[in-house]
Amino acid sequence: MKNSVRILLSTAVALVCIGGPAVADPMRGGVVDVATIGEPPTLDPVSSTADLVGIISQHMFETLYTFDKNWAVTPLLAAAMPKVSADGTVYTIELRPGVTFHDGTAMTSKDVVASLQRWLKIGSRGKQVAANVVSIEPAGDLAVKITLKSAYAPLTAFLAFNNSAAIVIPAANNEDTLTKFVGTGPYMLKERKPDQYVQLVRFPGYASRAGDPDGYGGARKQYLDEIRFVPVPDANTRVEGAVAGQFGYVDSLPIESFARVKAGKDVPMMLKPFGWPMFVMNTKQGVLADLGLRKAIQAALAPEDMLTAAFGSKEFFAVEGSMYPKDYVWATDAGTDAYKPQGDTAAASALLKKANYDPSKPIRILTSRQYEFHYKMALVAQEYLKAAGFAVQLDVVEWATLIQRRADPALWDIYITHSPFLPEPALIGFMSDAAPGWWTSPAKTAAIGAFNTETDPAKRLKLWAEVQKVIYAEAPAFKVGNFNALAAKSPKLEGVAAAPWPYFWNAWLEK
Repeated sequence: MKNSVRILLSTAVALVCIGGPAVADPMRGGVVDVATIGEPPTLDPVSSTADLVGIISQHMFETLYTFDKNWAVTPLLAAAMPKVSADGTVYTIELRPGVTFHDGTAMTSKDVVASLQRWLKIGSRGKQVAANVVSIEPAGDLAVKITLKSAYAPLTAFLAFNNSAAIVIPAANNEDTLTKFVGTGPYMLKERKPDQYVQLVRFPGYASRAGDPDGYGGARKQYLDEIRFVPVPDANTRVEGAVAGQFGYVDSLPIESFARVKAGKDVPMMLKPFGWPMFVMNTKQGVLADLGLRKAIQAALAPEDMLTAAFGSKEFFAVEGSMYPKDYVWATDAGTDAYKPQGDTAAASALLKKANYDPSKPIRILTSRQYEFHYKMALVAQEYLKAAGFAVQLDVVEWATLIQRRADPALWDIYITHSPFLPEPALIGFMSDAAPGWWTSPAKTAAIGAFNTETDPAKRLKLWAEVQKVIYAEAPAFKVGNFNALAAKSPKLEGVAAAPWPYFWNAWLEK
């Protein structure tokens, strides 16, 4: 079973390969400042689905598995891919010997079991898996056994993902709110000064995998002495920093700044296609708990105009309703008749009238200018929703504040976010009943349940099409389209690949 799932993941490679170049004996030393979109809400990747948290914390904490340069699941803290019983319900995972935590203690199965149980309890993606878990227990000092109620095809992908991540920490530190940031990663936390930097330094006791670097997998070399993640919330300030060569790496630049960045001191890095912006709807509480009003939103929005406002030239975006681009193995047109590039104001108005919408209750759109394209799409969306008959309230906040507010269903009706194209559809945020938006329904449960328990790759493709039909029928979120991502790096910084979650092990500075 595991081989067929691995093959399916590895064929999803319209995803940009994430392997860095192999170079003999780069120089050790140096400090790299990484400009990020803002202050991370936490450094605990279990408790957060924010990409910023995953970008920083992946240097400190590690998971049993990760993704290689072709987006296939590959071992990290695990010694090998799991041994899976014939019925797909028992996974035995051997652990790598000689792995130590930043506090000097050795990693054992006791730590892994406690960490996975914490993940199942508090991680949004862990909660997705938890419903199907019978037990997690040691199988000796360096092995764990996971017993499931039924076969669960995406398990290793969940264990590999760095977002709401199944990190391994010392069992002694196992608490709901993490206060000791001790992992096994190549870099460890030295200091955090809110709104100034998160400072990571080389962990001298790090046990790298053998072999060559391979995407997020393979060897993780510690060439840099120190990595500092510096919050730069204003997008224009990040652009000017890239032009001036102020940082070693600048993340999440407005795509329309490509020409300006190219003419500056830093080297632009384009990830094409990167992912998809989305409007997530609050299906739990408020006006959009009404399916009729969500369908009215779906009809009213004009993806092409929103994408044009956000990204400018069509070379940077594509108007496409499928949850995956056409070259991906998961691409399907199922259900996308509801996706109208120009929107349909008349249809939206009719749906509003049918649902008896009360215009004294505005649609509260939660967004941030730290991702400037989110804000630009919100402005366009506001006008189309008003034209259809909605009252609209834009709540523009810092990204960290948005992350906090979206956890409270009383505070918003739509929040704007984005996601890279993920190698396993089960990883998409709103697939979880517990994710903000809180989409649940009998149709969702049935469609996703069938998809997750099927292990045959060809059958899973057909079942994903059924899931996408339910997404469009129940409108828990609105996919705007596809877009490219832009970052920039110093010409002296080598060994960094364009990646959805940039990483700086295997990176070095030319002297």
